[in-house]
Amino acid sequence: MLGKMNVRDLSERHLRSKRVLLRVDYNVPLDEDGRVLDDARIRATLPTLEYLRGRGASIVILSHLGRPNGKPDPKLSLKPVADQLSELLGRQVEFSPDATSEDAVAATQRLGPGEILVVENTRFNPGETQNDPQFARALARLGDVYVNDAFGTAHRAHASTAGVAAYVQPAAAGLLMERELQHLGSLLGAPKRPFVTVLGGAKVSDKIGLIENLLGKVDTLCVGGAMACTFFRALGLEVGRSLVEEDCIDVAGKLIGEAGDALLLPTDVVVTAELKRGAKARSVGHKSIPSDRMVADIGADSARAFADRVRASQMILWNGPVGVFEIRPFDKGTRAIARAVVGATSGGATSVVGGGDTAAALAATGLAESVTHISTGGGASLELLAGQELPGVAALTDRVAV
Repeated sequence: MLGKMNVRDLSERHLRSKRVLLRVDYNVPLDEDGRVLDDARIRATLPTLEYLRGRGASIVILSHLGRPNGKPDPKLSLKPVADQLSELLGRQVEFSPDATSEDAVAATQRLGPGEILVVENTRFNPGETQNDPQFARALARLGDVYVNDAFGTAHRAHASTAGVAAYVQPAAAGLLMERELQHLGSLLGAPKRPFVTVLGGAKVSDKIGLIENLLGKVDTLCVGGAMACTFFRALGLEVGRSLVEEDCIDVAGKLIGEAGDALLLPTDVVVTAELKRGAKARSVGHKSIPSDRMVADIGADSARAFADRVRASQMILWNGPVGVFEIRPFDKGTRAIARAVVGATSGGATSVVGGGDTAAALAATGLAESVTHISTGGGASLELLAGQELPGVAALTDRVAV
């Protein structure tokens, strides 16, 4: 894992009766009454929590929630998250309303082995997003060892994700972080062949770095979703009222030339006049998109072509739905890709699904448990796959240093 420590490298002297400062990504949705709507991100950290508790550590949890802009906001308090964690663990989880006071430090020192305390939203302090050393040092007072299990924020150089590691050593990756880096790293190292990538979603700009870094590594790059329309425009085609990133047309043209036969674009698309449930839709060739319509999905022929490549692969990366999957009937292409990915996985292929919308689309099909790995980090996974260094990973202790 890029030569960085993980929790399994921590010895008994690092953990037993020690305070582990654990950064997680509990940026979960809350309802109007402050209750957690989806606890998937909380549940994803349970293996790391149980590992640390089983080795006699007390655990001090850091996380952000939403964007309070450096000021306390009761609607973005982590107290409901602490309550949800208590329910999941079947034991009391303590809560500290602040991170920097003497009371907060004392609360961490009172914790016994296996006990857990959740600290209030790190973004209530402006020093968090500024990676302020003073705030990082204040956080460091809360623990004896640092573990980062928040892959979803590893691309942010914030006080709790990167800065604090300079003041609390050793600094190791949690089990979730380790798993993310291993699976995503396998795509960049020596991927099994054939290696097929399916990219969708709205924006080419979000994935330029990823595409450039994967060209030469993938056998087939399938592009669907609204981003395909920017590629169509680069080919001089009419796209009607479809979403297009005008400032990315030249880049798309360049990528078309570099990718050559490895690039597979839709040959037919589903068009509509409005994006709403039950809207009239029809399939047309990609060269025959009406000027008064917009592309809402890939067509049946394209879905079969994409799915055939996926089913024949041994390594799969899927990032982005290929249509407006939230609205029927524009979910058919995405569902076809999901079935193909699951089918290939059951046949022995390794499948990595990245991005919140892609994970949601997979969950909507009821097939989320049937792929190799679903990444919890949208922006972080894109930056890692684009070959960029993640500050939250770079800050961890090198294995050779311990």
